Amino acid sequence: MIRKHIIFTGSVQGVGFRYRARHAAELYGCTGWVRNEYDGSVVMEIQGTEEQIDRVILAVERGTFVRIENMDVSNIPVVEDERGFHS
Repeated sequence: MIRKHIIFTGSVQGVGFRYRARHAAELYGCTGWVRNEYDGSVVMEIQGTEEQIDRVILAVERGTFVRIENMDVSNIPVVEDERGFHS
């Protein structure tokens, strides 16, 4: 189990990014949260296995209007007993 803090930039707001992230996280069994930032980026903290997290990101990238130009990824401590994924 790992947890990542990810800042996405590109065409990531107003394109269904958070909806897709929440849906994919629930589908693949990840927990965490996602939110829009004032600078146009999207921030996500996501917890699961490396494979689960990769699948969530791939599902978001497949969004029709989503265009991720950069991901700033850092590993952070796991949150014990976290439930669900929130946006």
